[in-house]
Amino acid sequence: MNGRVLKVRRGVSVLQRKRYRARLALMVLGIGGTLPLLAADPYPFPVTPAVSEVTPRERVWDGTVEAINQSTVSAQTSGRVAEIAYDVNDFVPQGAVIVRFTDTEQRAALRRANASLVEAQARLEEAATEFERIETMFGNETVSKARFEQAKANHAAAKARADAALSGVTTAEEQLEYTVIRAPYAGIVAERHIEVGELVRPGQPIMSGLSLQSLRVNVDVPQSMFKPIREIGKAFVYADDQRITAESMTFYPVADPVTNTFTVRVNLPEDSATLFPGMFVKVGFVVGEARRLLVPEKSVVRRSELTAVYVLDGDRATLRQVRLGRRYGERIEILAGITENELVASDPVRAGIYLKEYSATVDRDE
Repeated sequence: MNGRVLKVRRGVSVLQRKRYRARLALMVLGIGGTLPLLAADPYPFPVTPAVSEVTPRERVWDGTVEAINQSTVSAQTSGRVAEIAYDVNDFVPQGAVIVRFTDTEQRAALRRANASLVEAQARLEEAATEFERIETMFGNETVSKARFEQAKANHAAAKARADAALSGVTTAEEQLEYTVIRAPYAGIVAERHIEVGELVRPGQPIMSGLSLQSLRVNVDVPQSMFKPIREIGKAFVYADDQRITAESMTFYPVADPVTNTFTVRVNLPEDSATLFPGMFVKVGFVVGEARRLLVPEKSVVRRSELTAVYVLDGDRATLRQVRLGRRYGERIEILAGITENELVASDPVRAGIYLKEYSATVDRDE
Protein backbone atom coordinates (compact mmCIF):
# COMPACT_ATOMS: atom_id res chain seq x y z
CA MET A 1 0.00 0.00 0.00
CA ASN A 2 2.87 2.39 0.74
CA GLY A 3 4.26 1.71 -2.71
CA ARG A 4 0.91 2.66 -4.18
CA VAL A 5 1.00 5.90 -2.18
CA LEU A 6 4.42 6.79 -3.41
CA LYS A 7 3.41 6.06 -6.96
CA VAL A 8 0.38 8.27 -6.67
CA ARG A 9 2.22 11.10 -4.92
CA ARG A 10 5.21 11.24 -7.31
CA GLY A 11 3.13 13.13 -9.88
CA VAL A 12 2.22 15.84 -7.38
CA SER A 13 3.88 19.19 -7.75
CA VAL A 14 5.95 20.84 -5.04
CA LEU A 15 3.29 23.55 -4.65
CA GLN A 16 0.59 20.91 -4.03
CA ARG A 17 2.78 19.22 -1.40
CA LYS A 18 3.26 22.51 0.43
CA ARG A 19 -0.48 23.10 0.41
CA TYR A 20 -1.00 19.59 1.78
CA ARG A 21 1.42 20.13 4.68
CA ALA A 22 -0.24 23.47 5.44
CA ARG A 23 -3.66 21.81 5.62
CA LEU A 24 -2.25 19.06 7.86
CA ALA A 25 -0.78 21.66 10.23
CA LEU A 26 -4.16 23.37 10.50
CA MET A 27 -5.82 20.04 11.27
CA VAL A 28 -3.30 19.25 14.01
CA LEU A 29 -4.02 22.66 15.53
CA GLY A 30 -7.75 21.89 15.40
CA ILE A 31 -8.58 24.69 12.95
CA GLY A 32 -9.74 22.65 9.96
CA GLY A 33 -8.48 21.46 6.62
CA THR A 34 -8.88 18.56 4.18
CA LEU A 35 -6.52 15.71 3.31
CA PRO A 36 -6.63 12.98 0.63
CA LEU A 37 -6.92 9.44 2.00
CA LEU A 38 -4.46 6.65 1.37
CA ALA A 39 -7.24 4.50 -0.06
CA ALA A 40 -10.91 5.22 -0.62
CA ASP A 41 -12.31 1.68 -0.43
CA PRO A 42 -11.86 0.17 2.03
CA TYR A 43 -10.94 2.98 4.42
CA PRO A 44 -7.87 2.35 6.60
CA PHE A 45 -9.98 2.94 9.76
CA PRO A 46 -13.61 2.20 10.74
CA VAL A 47 -16.23 4.67 9.52
CA THR A 48 -19.95 5.07 10.16
CA PRO A 49 -22.63 7.30 8.62
CA ALA A 50 -24.38 10.07 10.52
CA VAL A 51 -27.94 8.81 10.87
CA SER A 52 -31.11 10.78 11.46
CA GLU A 53 -33.37 8.83 13.80
CA VAL A 54 -36.60 9.39 15.70
CA THR A 55 -35.77 9.96 19.36
CA PRO A 56 -37.80 11.12 22.35
CA ARG A 57 -38.55 14.84 22.52
CA GLU A 58 -37.96 16.13 26.02
CA ARG A 59 -38.83 19.13 28.14
CA VAL A 60 -36.29 19.80 30.86
CA TRP A 61 -36.84 21.31 34.32
CA ASP A 62 -34.83 21.55 37.53
CA GLY A 63 -35.44 19.05 40.30
CA THR A 64 -34.22 18.39 43.84
CA VAL A 65 -32.84 15.03 44.92
CA GLU A 66 -34.11 13.57 48.18
CA ALA A 67 -33.71 10.27 50.01
CA ILE A 68 -36.65 7.87 50.09
CA ASN A 69 -35.53 6.40 53.42
CA GLN A 70 -34.92 9.19 55.94
CA SER A 71 -36.03 8.89 59.54
CA THR A 72 -35.27 9.60 63.18
CA VAL A 73 -34.52 6.72 65.56
CA SER A 74 -36.06 7.16 69.02
CA ALA A 75 -35.49 5.46 72.38
CA GLN A 76 -37.88 2.61 73.28
CA THR A 77 -36.74 2.25 76.88
CA SER A 78 -35.28 4.46 79.59
CA GLY A 79 -31.59 4.53 80.45
CA ARG A 80 -28.40 6.54 80.44
CA VAL A 81 -26.38 6.83 77.22
CA ALA A 82 -23.26 4.69 77.66
CA GLU A 83 -21.81 4.69 74.12
CA ILE A 84 -22.33 6.49 70.80
CA ALA A 85 -20.68 4.56 67.97
CA TYR A 86 -21.32 6.99 65.07
CA ASP A 87 -21.47 10.73 64.59
CA VAL A 88 -22.81 13.15 61.98
CA ASN A 89 -21.79 12.39 58.35
CA ASP A 90 -20.61 8.87 59.25
CA PHE A 91 -21.72 6.00 57.04
CA VAL A 92 -23.58 3.32 59.02
CA PRO A 93 -24.09 -0.24 57.71
CA GLN A 94 -27.50 -1.80 58.13
CA GLY A 95 -27.90 -3.46 61.53
CA ALA A 96 -24.83 -1.79 63.04
CA VAL A 97 -25.02 -0.69 66.70
CA ILE A 98 -25.22 3.10 66.84
CA VAL A 99 -26.01 3.73 70.54
CA ARG A 100 -25.86 1.70 73.78
CA PHE A 101 -27.68 2.52 77.02
CA THR A 102 -26.91 1.34 80.53
CA ASP A 103 -28.90 -1.88 81.10
CA THR A 104 -28.71 -2.54 84.87
CA GLU A 105 -32.44 -2.06 85.39
CA GLN A 106 -33.38 -4.12 82.32
CA ARG A 107 -31.13 -7.04 83.30
CA ALA A 108 -32.61 -7.06 86.81
CA ALA A 109 -36.10 -7.11 85.35
CA LEU A 110 -35.12 -10.04 83.12
CA ARG A 111 -33.79 -12.00 86.11
CA ARG A 112 -37.07 -11.41 87.99
CA ALA A 113 -39.06 -12.53 84.96
CA ASN A 114 -37.00 -15.69 84.62
CA ALA A 115 -37.46 -16.49 88.33
CA SER A 116 -41.21 -15.98 88.02
CA LEU A 117 -41.26 -18.28 84.98
CA VAL A 118 -39.42 -21.05 86.89
CA GLU A 119 -41.88 -20.77 89.78
CA ALA A 120 -44.88 -20.78 87.45
CA GLN A 121 -43.61 -23.83 85.58
CA ALA A 122 -43.11 -25.68 88.90
CA ARG A 123 -46.66 -24.81 89.99
CA LEU A 124 -47.93 -25.97 86.61
CA GLU A 125 -46.21 -29.34 86.93
CA GLU A 126 -47.66 -29.74 90.45
CA ALA A 127 -51.15 -28.82 89.27
CA ALA A 128 -50.87 -31.14 86.26
CA THR A 129 -49.88 -34.08 88.48
CA GLU A 130 -52.70 -33.34 90.90
CA PHE A 131 -55.21 -33.06 88.04
CA GLU A 132 -54.14 -36.41 86.56
CA ARG A 133 -54.52 -38.07 89.97
CA ILE A 134 -57.97 -36.57 90.63
CA GLU A 135 -59.07 -37.39 87.09
CA THR A 136 -58.21 -41.07 87.62
CA MET A 137 -60.00 -41.14 90.95
CA PHE A 138 -63.05 -39.43 89.44
CA GLY A 139 -63.10 -42.12 86.78
CA ASN A 140 -63.19 -44.74 89.53
CA GLU A 141 -65.92 -42.72 91.28
CA THR A 142 -63.83 -42.31 94.44
CA VAL A 143 -63.97 -38.48 94.45
CA SER A 144 -66.81 -36.11 93.89
CA LYS A 145 -67.36 -34.11 90.75
CA ALA A 146 -66.76 -30.89 92.66
CA ARG A 147 -63.28 -32.08 93.64
CA PHE A 148 -62.58 -32.97 90.03
CA GLU A 149 -63.75 -29.56 88.81
CA GLN A 150 -61.55 -27.83 91.40
CA ALA A 151 -58.46 -29.77 90.30
CA LYS A 152 -59.23 -28.96 86.67
CA ALA A 153 -59.54 -25.24 87.46
CA ASN A 154 -56.29 -25.26 89.45
CA HIS A 155 -54.50 -26.83 86.46
CA ALA A 156 -55.91 -24.23 84.05
CA ALA A 157 -54.95 -21.39 86.40
CA ALA A 158 -51.41 -22.72 86.76
CA LYS A 159 -51.08 -22.95 82.99
CA ALA A 160 -52.29 -19.36 82.60
CA ARG A 161 -49.75 -18.15 85.19
CA ALA A 162 -46.98 -20.00 83.33
CA ASP A 163 -48.01 -18.36 80.05
CA ALA A 164 -48.05 -14.95 81.74
CA ALA A 165 -44.60 -15.57 83.21
CA LEU A 166 -43.31 -16.54 79.76
CA SER A 167 -44.73 -13.31 78.32
CA GLY A 168 -43.01 -11.41 81.12
CA VAL A 169 -39.68 -12.95 80.11
CA THR A 170 -40.27 -11.96 76.47
CA THR A 171 -41.08 -8.39 77.50
CA ALA A 172 -38.00 -8.19 79.72
CA GLU A 173 -35.81 -9.52 76.90
CA GLU A 174 -37.19 -6.90 74.53
CA GLN A 175 -36.57 -4.13 77.05
CA LEU A 176 -33.00 -5.33 77.37
CA GLU A 177 -32.65 -5.43 73.58
CA TYR A 178 -33.94 -1.84 73.42
CA THR A 179 -30.82 -0.70 75.30
CA VAL A 180 -28.91 -1.42 72.08
CA ILE A 181 -30.07 0.70 69.11
CA ARG A 182 -29.23 -0.58 65.63
CA ALA A 183 -29.42 1.12 62.24
CA PRO A 184 -32.64 0.14 60.42
CA TYR A 185 -30.94 0.57 57.03
CA ALA A 186 -27.55 1.52 55.61
CA GLY A 187 -27.12 5.27 55.38
CA ILE A 188 -25.55 8.50 56.58
CA VAL A 189 -26.03 10.08 60.01
CA ALA A 190 -27.62 13.49 59.43
CA GLU A 191 -28.09 14.64 63.03
CA ARG A 192 -27.32 13.42 66.55
CA HIS A 193 -29.76 14.40 69.31
CA ILE A 194 -28.10 12.98 72.47
CA GLU A 195 -24.75 12.99 74.29
CA VAL A 196 -22.90 10.35 76.30
CA GLY A 197 -24.16 10.31 79.90
CA GLU A 198 -27.52 11.83 79.06
CA LEU A 199 -30.64 10.22 80.56
CA VAL A 200 -33.19 9.31 77.89
CA ARG A 201 -36.85 8.34 78.09
CA PRO A 202 -39.02 6.28 75.70
CA GLY A 203 -39.87 8.32 72.60
CA GLN A 204 -36.89 10.67 72.87
CA PRO A 205 -35.11 11.21 69.48
CA ILE A 206 -31.65 9.62 69.28
CA MET A 207 -30.31 10.02 65.73
CA SER A 208 -31.58 11.15 62.32
CA GLY A 209 -30.26 9.59 59.14
CA LEU A 210 -30.94 8.93 55.49
CA SER A 211 -30.12 6.25 52.96
CA LEU A 212 -28.21 6.92 49.73
CA GLN A 213 -29.33 3.64 48.21
CA SER A 214 -32.85 4.72 47.22
CA LEU A 215 -33.27 8.26 45.89
CA ARG A 216 -35.92 10.28 44.08
CA VAL A 217 -36.22 13.70 42.47
CA ASN A 218 -39.05 16.17 43.05
CA VAL A 219 -39.86 18.38 40.05
CA ASP A 220 -42.49 21.11 39.61
CA VAL A 221 -43.87 21.00 36.06
CA PRO A 222 -46.23 23.52 34.43
CA GLN A 223 -49.90 22.71 34.28
CA SER A 224 -49.86 22.78 30.46
CA MET A 225 -47.31 19.91 30.29
CA PHE A 226 -48.71 17.77 33.08
CA LYS A 227 -51.05 15.73 30.85
CA PRO A 228 -48.49 14.55 28.22
CA ILE A 229 -45.93 13.85 30.94
CA ARG A 230 -48.38 11.66 32.83
CA GLU A 231 -49.62 9.88 29.68
CA ILE A 232 -46.16 9.00 28.35
CA GLY A 233 -44.61 8.33 31.76
CA LYS A 234 -40.93 8.48 30.79
CA ALA A 235 -38.21 10.69 32.25
CA PHE A 236 -34.42 10.99 32.42
CA VAL A 237 -32.25 12.59 35.09
CA TYR A 238 -29.13 14.43 33.89
CA ALA A 239 -26.25 14.74 36.36
CA ASP A 240 -22.88 15.87 35.03
CA ASP A 241 -22.21 13.50 32.11
CA GLN A 242 -24.70 10.86 33.20
CA ARG A 243 -28.18 10.18 31.85
CA ILE A 244 -30.19 8.10 34.34
CA THR A 245 -33.48 6.54 33.27
CA ALA A 246 -36.27 6.99 35.81
CA GLU A 247 -37.54 3.75 37.30
CA SER A 248 -41.06 5.08 37.91
CA MET A 249 -42.94 8.31 38.54
CA THR A 250 -45.51 9.50 41.06
CA PHE A 251 -47.86 12.35 40.14
CA TYR A 252 -49.32 14.62 42.79
CA PRO A 253 -53.06 15.05 42.08
CA VAL A 254 -53.24 18.65 43.35
CA ALA A 255 -51.70 21.72 41.71
CA ASP A 256 -50.04 24.56 43.57
CA PRO A 257 -52.59 27.44 43.49
CA VAL A 258 -49.82 30.06 43.50
CA THR A 259 -47.50 28.74 40.77
CA ASN A 260 -50.02 26.57 38.88
CA THR A 261 -47.54 23.71 38.82
CA PHE A 262 -47.83 20.01 39.61
CA THR A 263 -45.20 18.14 41.61
CA VAL A 264 -43.87 14.99 39.95
CA ARG A 265 -41.77 12.56 41.96
CA VAL A 266 -39.21 10.74 39.81
CA ASN A 267 -37.97 7.52 41.41
CA LEU A 268 -34.39 6.58 40.56
CA PRO A 269 -32.86 3.09 40.26
CA GLU A 270 -31.16 1.57 43.29
CA ASP A 271 -27.60 2.69 44.07
CA SER A 272 -27.57 5.92 42.06
CA ALA A 273 -24.41 6.73 43.97
CA THR A 274 -23.44 9.76 41.87
CA LEU A 275 -26.41 11.67 43.30
CA PHE A 276 -26.88 12.93 46.84
CA PRO A 277 -29.88 14.39 48.70
CA GLY A 278 -30.21 18.13 48.27
CA MET A 279 -28.58 18.27 44.83
CA PHE A 280 -30.16 20.20 41.96
CA VAL A 281 -30.36 18.17 38.75
CA LYS A 282 -31.94 18.48 35.32
CA VAL A 283 -34.91 16.20 34.64
CA GLY A 284 -36.05 15.63 31.06
CA PHE A 285 -39.64 14.45 30.62
CA VAL A 286 -40.57 12.78 27.33
CA VAL A 287 -43.43 14.73 25.75
CA GLY A 288 -43.23 13.44 22.17
CA GLU A 289 -40.80 12.47 19.40
CA ALA A 290 -38.32 14.29 17.17
CA ARG A 291 -35.72 13.40 14.52
CA ARG A 292 -32.10 13.92 15.55
CA LEU A 293 -28.79 13.46 13.79
CA LEU A 294 -26.72 10.92 15.74
CA VAL A 295 -23.15 9.65 15.57
CA PRO A 296 -21.22 7.34 17.93
CA GLU A 297 -19.95 9.29 20.92
CA LYS A 298 -16.51 7.72 20.52
CA SER A 299 -16.17 9.37 17.09
CA VAL A 300 -16.02 12.88 18.63
CA VAL A 301 -12.58 14.50 18.94
CA ARG A 302 -12.17 16.85 21.92
CA ARG A 303 -9.17 19.17 21.98
CA SER A 304 -9.42 21.95 24.55
CA GLU A 305 -12.43 24.03 23.41
CA LEU A 306 -12.72 22.20 20.09
CA THR A 307 -15.22 19.40 19.41
CA ALA A 308 -14.95 17.87 15.95
CA VAL A 309 -15.25 14.69 13.90
CA TYR A 310 -13.27 13.31 10.96
CA VAL A 311 -15.60 13.50 7.95
CA LEU A 312 -14.88 11.25 4.93
CA ASP A 313 -15.72 12.31 1.37
CA GLY A 314 -14.51 9.89 -1.27
CA ASP A 315 -10.72 9.80 -0.95
CA ARG A 316 -10.49 12.87 1.28
CA ALA A 317 -10.73 13.38 5.07
CA THR A 318 -11.77 16.55 6.91
CA LEU A 319 -11.57 17.40 10.61
CA ARG A 320 -14.80 19.33 10.93
CA GLN A 321 -15.96 21.24 14.00
CA VAL A 322 -19.43 20.27 15.27
CA ARG A 323 -21.89 21.41 17.91
CA LEU A 324 -23.08 18.63 20.21
CA GLY A 325 -26.46 17.96 21.80
CA ARG A 326 -27.55 15.33 24.31
CA ARG A 327 -26.32 11.78 24.64
CA TYR A 328 -28.55 8.86 23.74
CA GLY A 329 -26.89 5.72 25.05
CA GLU A 330 -23.58 5.31 23.23
CA ARG A 331 -24.48 7.92 20.61
CA ILE A 332 -24.58 11.70 20.71
CA GLU A 333 -26.65 14.28 18.88
CA ILE A 334 -25.01 16.57 16.31
CA LEU A 335 -26.74 19.97 16.22
CA ALA A 336 -24.54 21.56 13.54
CA GLY A 337 -21.44 20.81 11.48
CA ILE A 338 -22.36 17.75 9.41
CA THR A 339 -25.38 16.51 7.48
CA GLU A 340 -27.22 13.21 7.32
CA ASN A 341 -25.44 10.22 5.71
CA GLU A 342 -22.01 11.86 5.77
CA LEU A 343 -19.35 9.34 6.80
CA VAL A 344 -17.38 9.96 10.00
CA ALA A 345 -14.42 8.07 11.44
CA SER A 346 -15.74 6.04 14.36
CA ASP A 347 -12.16 5.62 15.65
CA PRO A 348 -10.65 9.14 15.58
CA VAL A 349 -7.43 7.93 17.21
CA ARG A 350 -6.66 5.58 14.33
CA ALA A 351 -7.72 8.26 11.87
CA GLY A 352 -5.31 10.75 13.45
CA ILE A 353 -2.47 8.21 13.43
CA TYR A 354 -3.15 7.47 9.77
CA LEU A 355 -2.98 11.16 8.84
CA LYS A 356 0.36 11.54 10.61
CA GLU A 357 1.74 8.49 8.79
CA TYR A 358 0.45 9.89 5.50
CA SER A 359 2.23 13.16 6.24
CA ALA A 360 5.48 11.26 6.80
CA THR A 361 4.95 9.40 3.48
CA VAL A 362 4.56 12.72 1.60
CA ASP A 363 7.74 14.09 3.22
CA ARG A 364 9.68 11.02 2.08
CA ASP A 365 8.18 11.36 -1.38
CA GLU A 366 9.80 14.77 -1.70
